[in-house]
Amino acid sequence: MTRAGTPPYMLIGAGGLVAILMAANCAPAAGPSTSDSSPIAPKIEDLPLKDSVTRHRITWTFERKVRVGRFVNGDWYVVGPVTVTAIAPKSENGRNCSVLNLPVSSRGASPFDDRVRQGRGEKGKKLRAHLPVSMKPGDALISSISVEEINKLTPWLQESPSPVGTVSVLTCLTEPVPPDAFRPSYCDRGQKICLARNLKWELLPKLKPVSSTPKIAEVAKHFERPWLDICYFGSDAAAEYQPRYAREVGRAAGISTLMLLLDFTREQKRPLLIGVVQRGIDLWGIARAGYTGWPAIGGHGSGRKLPIVFAGIMLGDKEMATPNKTLPKLQFGEDMQTMYGQSWTGAKVVFAGHSGSKAGALGPYEHLHPAKWTKDNITSENYRRCCTSLAWVGQALALRILHAEKYWDHPAFFDYVDRWMHEDDGEHVKVIKEAPGNDYTANWARQGQCWDKFVEEMWAEHRKTLKPPADGWKAKD
Repeated sequence: MTRAGTPPYMLIGAGGLVAILMAANCAPAAGPSTSDSSPIAPKIEDLPLKDSVTRHRITWTFERKVRVGRFVNGDWYVVGPVTVTAIAPKSENGRNCSVLNLPVSSRGASPFDDRVRQGRGEKGKKLRAHLPVSMKPGDALISSISVEEINKLTPWLQESPSPVGTVSVLTCLTEPVPPDAFRPSYCDRGQKICLARNLKWELLPKLKPVSSTPKIAEVAKHFERPWLDICYFGSDAAAEYQPRYAREVGRAAGISTLMLLLDFTREQKRPLLIGVVQRGIDLWGIARAGYTGWPAIGGHGSGRKLPIVFAGIMLGDKEMATPNKTLPKLQFGEDMQTMYGQSWTGAKVVFAGHSGSKAGALGPYEHLHPAKWTKDNITSENYRRCCTSLAWVGQALALRILHAEKYWDHPAFFDYVDRWMHEDDGEHVKVIKEAPGNDYTANWARQGQCWDKFVEEMWAEHRKTLKPPADGWKAKD
């Protein structure tokens, strides 16, 4: 048993976490471990009986006392069936709402708060759970706490206008799971169980931190709680800890993964690693449930593929580590917006436009001289410089350090990032200023930089130690 309020991963010894590094880590159903050195699933009679549980200020009260346990990240589960008779804070006036088994088809609606900009109205309201809530094994209840005033929270990476402050997930299982089990994705009705004992710690290097390295505990706090990722434009992102705009989602993915590659102790890394892997599991469960992905729409669509790939690598789950081979139709903004082709600048890899390589007017345009750019082409160039490329550098660098390009399976992404960081665009912005007249000469709009100093310093320190660009952005390998 664990001490009250203590995440289980803080109580599991290092040997228990990594005892079976090379084993397949995920299974469709829970069951006791057969390894003498690994934690086993408790017997159901050994789980505590509780009439309520609380997670991140959200309390679920049950009709009767039930057996409860905790996943490795600290989230609660109940061995069902169970009936939830009260949820605090109370849902009223279209705030603090809950949803049972959030459907991936709710892409254009959010049930959590009436003030969500996207998906207001009856579609979102129909998704809401109403008390009493009957849960059976396979179910996941997501409950939320709304913010009092939008835009009053201190943001992480960027201001978030979401009215949703925080969410927590209560999962109903058939039987107890080992204390090092990750929570199944909140969209995974099959409840695939992954085990932290099989995390491949040996794949994480111990690179020297740079001067601007954030505090790892501060970054980890942003991955303690579930991120909402179905209401496409991030309108219901949990504002207390989750970025809304995909540029910032991409920045967060790069920063968090790079942090795990630095020379911190295992104890220092563990909370962040658990949180980042749990996020990958959640995203993969969303995709496996039929979500079509996070396509390119301007600055939206970035930052979801890396957590999935990274979690798959760390868990030894090949299907998760290679999402586009497993689900060929799955869409990610970074891939849709990078492609090989002739650029007017001389590069052989290009930005594929606001809406990606298969779009029409908002698709590929860099093959044209700026004098021939349309209004839509200029829109694409704006997004290339403000809201996409700068957020991809940390992701590409982390994947290169891990030698994980093959898992990502879209080489144009890596060559494009090399182009963004190495190509001198001094003369190019002058040409664009002359015709069609857009001014990108300001420092913020120039190539060769990232949004975050930490990522810039990591690139300067570690990109040179890896396989050189080899003119990949000038000539396809």
